[in-house]
Amino acid sequence: MVLLSMNNGHLKINMEHETRGMLLGIVAVSAFGLTLPATKLVIPYLDPLFIGLGRAVLATLFAVIFLVWFRQSLPTKKQVYRLIIIALGVVIGFPVFSSWAMQYVPASHGGVVVGLVPLATAIAGVLISHERPSIVFWLVGCVGCLMVISYTLLQGAGELHMADVALLLSVISAAVGYAVGAKLSKELGGWQVICWALVIAFPFILIPAMIYAPEDLFALPVSVYGGFLYLALISQLFAFFVWYKGLALGGIARVSQTQLLQPFMTIFASVLMLGELIDLQTAIFALFIVATVWLSKQMPIKQKI
Repeated sequence: MVLLSMNNGHLKINMEHETRGMLLGIVAVSAFGLTLPATKLVIPYLDPLFIGLGRAVLATLFAVIFLVWFRQSLPTKKQVYRLIIIALGVVIGFPVFSSWAMQYVPASHGGVVVGLVPLATAIAGVLISHERPSIVFWLVGCVGCLMVISYTLLQGAGELHMADVALLLSVISAAVGYAVGAKLSKELGGWQVICWALVIAFPFILIPAMIYAPEDLFALPVSVYGGFLYLALISQLFAFFVWYKGLALGGIARVSQTQLLQPFMTIFASVLMLGELIDLQTAIFALFIVATVWLSKQMPIKQKI
């Protein structure tokens, strides 16, 4: 009876952690969903490399303040190696590749392609963590993946645009950064992971960001300042506080599936912020992809012992 009670208590705690993780994941994805529209908003005025790296430079200033204010100890040598991987993925890779792609395709198009991130993150989670998603989980994830690929080919008349290649590279970058960051956040804490990753990347991104910075910062429209600040402080910093915490609590494979909601959020933001017209094909694919979130939530995921 005591053992049964303990097992039930442990199961209840796990379920509570999973639910909290999913909720935090949805909050973070809501913030990430505006990343591509905000990038599309500033791309006519700023170089893609400056958008990708400059936002991290600004975010680093706040990251240093947090680390110093809360007196965080330096990461270990082993943790630094993982922070380098995270920095390459979410501080450099995703921002630069996605910014470059936004020169050529609508934000709504990019949002649907980025719908591949959940499956990619689940795969990365299996490779670096101790998670064993069920076969049905993988089937659901593959269905979502195939829908994204089909949408991309249909939009490109059967061919992949170079912007889609850049978006796929951004997907891989994000997936690796998310999975490694989620595992490391159990040691350092969620907000500490992204802050240290920014600090580590700072010496390497500062000069390129300065080279590609606009000549006259004061001649830019107010909307560009707003979009860039969103990218730097929300997309590159505060959203990760919530995201890594959610992944650590609810599990990488499961919570990553909340990002299947991101195409819908990106499309909605693209209409409101950019006035993009959404065709029926885009709307249908987005709705089908969102539907897989609920299905994936029901699929069992075990932890390796």
